[in-house]
Amino acid sequence: MTQGTFAISDPSQVYVPKLAYQVGMSQPQTHLFEVKLTVSNWDSEVLDLKMPVWTPGSYLVREYSKQLQDFAAVTGEGKQLIATKLSKHHWQIQTNNSTEITISYRMFANELTVRTNHLDATHGYFNPAALCFYVPGYEHCSIELTIKPPYPDWQVTTPLPEISSHTFLAKDFDTLVDSPFEIGCQHIYDFTVLDKPHQLVVWGEGNLDPQIAIADIKKIVEVEAKIFGGLPYEEYIFLLHLSPSGGGGLEHKNCCSLLYPRFNFQGAEKHHRFMQLVAHEFFHLWNVKRIRPAALEKFDYEGENYTPSLWFSEGTTSYYDLLIPRRAGIYDEKEFLTELSKEITRFLTTPGRLVQPLSESSFDAWIKLYRPDANSSNSQISYYLKGEMVTLLLDLLIRDRTQGVKSFDDVLMAMWEQFGKAEIGFSETQLKNIIESVADRDLTEFYDRYIHGVEELPFNDYFAPFGIELKPVDANIPYLGITVKSEHGREVIKCVASDSPAQLAGIDPGDELLAIDGFKVSSDKLNDRLKLYQPGQQINITIFHADRLMTLPITLGVPRSQQYHVQPLEHTSDLQRQQFKNWVNND
Repeated sequence: MTQGTFAISDPSQVYVPKLAYQVGMSQPQTHLFEVKLTVSNWDSEVLDLKMPVWTPGSYLVREYSKQLQDFAAVTGEGKQLIATKLSKHHWQIQTNNSTEITISYRMFANELTVRTNHLDATHGYFNPAALCFYVPGYEHCSIELTIKPPYPDWQVTTPLPEISSHTFLAKDFDTLVDSPFEIGCQHIYDFTVLDKPHQLVVWGEGNLDPQIAIADIKKIVEVEAKIFGGLPYEEYIFLLHLSPSGGGGLEHKNCCSLLYPRFNFQGAEKHHRFMQLVAHEFFHLWNVKRIRPAALEKFDYEGENYTPSLWFSEGTTSYYDLLIPRRAGIYDEKEFLTELSKEITRFLTTPGRLVQPLSESSFDAWIKLYRPDANSSNSQISYYLKGEMVTLLLDLLIRDRTQGVKSFDDVLMAMWEQFGKAEIGFSETQLKNIIESVADRDLTEFYDRYIHGVEELPFNDYFAPFGIELKPVDANIPYLGITVKSEHGREVIKCVASDSPAQLAGIDPGDELLAIDGFKVSSDKLNDRLKLYQPGQQINITIFHADRLMTLPITLGVPRSQQYHVQPLEHTSDLQRQQFKNWVNND
């Protein structure tokens, strides 16, 4: 009986294959996971296997199968089967009418991120999308996964239920993909929030104080639960990897993976940054894991899943990861404005904000955001960053229009009630309609200007009712338009701003900066040297361009602000002060 005429056409029939994984790591120092997939009760002459090319929450085709090696397939009796690779991620096995097939392979795992796999002598971590095949047409089938730790003291952490020792059950492939695994001697800290069990699971060493972290994590959980009217899970895991450098997070329905520099927890600013990461990933358990665009309602693991609404899924979440720690009392109003100022500065110093519309940035996430190049800042804007800015304006618009009776919280609750609870994907139009219903106004012009268009965001028009303003910090450095970084003893020009004096003179990213007016200059001294000149003055910059020594005349431009501050207006009314308090404290 063929796969196409029986099971795929009617998966409700009695015939259901049994899928069971075994994941070993007998020599973890080699970075190789040893994987076996046993398919039982199979009733077809061929068995197709496909490996995802991306994982939900990280919108880039990552080609996980590139790490696969030593693929083989045998019958239940151990007889070798013919396997043909049909594409980069698709294998087809001739079963010889065997009802049980075992596939074995190894996966190289030496990339420590929240979306990939990492195995070494200290632990094993994997995302099932980056390790496991699915059987096309049978993604709905339950899957068992057994872990074989290399040492007796290694324990297993995953949000999946354990059905026997080191064996876990996923109700379907989507659930498996949504369930990362940490195997090792991780530290596990149990705590309770709103009568539900939680865990902070930590791998690695650093200066984290788990009790301080847990105290603030509890506050974040409580604040976010209040927005949505409770917690939509029975238990939750915060899985934290302490790394030498770098950071990030990946959301899942009942857990999140966090990556954070091991010595970046002490000091208020570093602690606050970590809490913003926690607030962001935890917020995603509602926004994107359950409230998600229609394009992500059913995942296509073979390619891009396009949507213009990532600005809401990620950008709105970024806005709230700034606001929630303030509501939780983790930092005060002054620190909130400082953090907001940093975000607006990032936005206003990105030339691409005036080139790429926000909806296009969302749609093109797959080819742009995760693949930056030297021209990216000139030609594109992050849907995280501009989505955060647009949500800020919409929140202030709603609060001002309703005299503080409503806010963007009401948008989130409406989206939760209409789409999140039932996990029904929303369209761009449905999202706009709900925002308009809460704001009680037509937002077509707003959308055309700031979401589908590239007009400058009028921050101060929206800030004024709240008694604050955005002001540029006076700049005193003539404008050149390059970003320089020291790399291995060379001063490398990393970015050249569009239409800047440097670009018009012919300087390119990748050029090596040598001197200004015949005197050597380094990246850390560049601004000090430029201060010695006046706008409109010509200087001679010496570079290596494609290994050719060149000296170029450049006329410096008018100084441009590289920093912006959100600050109280000099004179404010009682209403403005009250509106501000209601906003930052959610009173």
